[in-house]
Amino acid sequence: MKPVNFSYERPRHLDDAIGLLADQSAHTKVLAGGQSLGPMLNLRLVQPDLIIDITALDQLKHAEKLRDHVVLGACVTHADIEDGRVPDATNGAMRAVAAGIAYRAVRNRGTVGGSLTNADPSADWVSALSALGAEAVVRGAGGARTLAVEAFVTGALETALGANELLEAIRVPAQSASAQWGYYKVCRKTGEYAQAIGAVLLDRPRDVFRAVIGATERRPLVLSDARALFGGSCDLTQFDSSAADAMLQSGGMTDALDRQIHTVALARAVRRAAGA
Repeated sequence: MKPVNFSYERPRHLDDAIGLLADQSAHTKVLAGGQSLGPMLNLRLVQPDLIIDITALDQLKHAEKLRDHVVLGACVTHADIEDGRVPDATNGAMRAVAAGIAYRAVRNRGTVGGSLTNADPSADWVSALSALGAEAVVRGAGGARTLAVEAFVTGALETALGANELLEAIRVPAQSASAQWGYYKVCRKTGEYAQAIGAVLLDRPRDVFRAVIGATERRPLVLSDARALFGGSCDLTQFDSSAADAMLQSGGMTDALDRQIHTVALARAVRRAAGA
């Protein structure tokens, strides 16, 4: 199939893009890497009046390492992260996640901001950035606002973006040298979206202990204090799978096999964090 007819704009300045979004009479979609939007257009799952191509906005491609965090523009690609063309404050955690996304052709075009705003529960960055404690910087006509990634993603394919707002950047906190990170996803074959995702970050010098269970058909289950999954301790060897199962049940996952797959994904992420 082919998409319906639509108008196309490729602004050169961020304010111009936001101005185009302000037109509430048109159904508008934003194009970054196009790896999700392209197929949706061709299948007519979305039928916009206007496509705003943001790939000419240099501000959204900017990446900068500051004292305690890294700022990544929304149009930084997965390959930019994988290849180390942008700063990394996560001791290689983000590079490893990027390298495991789909195929190289997708990573060359797909963007971290596009993935996050599409908010597919099975996408890597939705879970990984939540586990890393990242923040989304959103800009609209009234200025910029910042919110945690787990608050930015409000549900499956749903975000907190307003009608006239763009995701400008992602702020990723710097990890200490001793931080322990584990990430694991279950896929039936390479390149597919995940069936289950587990992620854990233990950074004792920063007093950070986060765990995430993703690909749950909803937004990820995020524990900003993961000690409840470890018998109240910060000992990665004390992972309690029954506590994870109970958390999934309380989150509405009723199928026992589905809970087991997600619990195993988290358990394997924990083992990776522990160096096992």
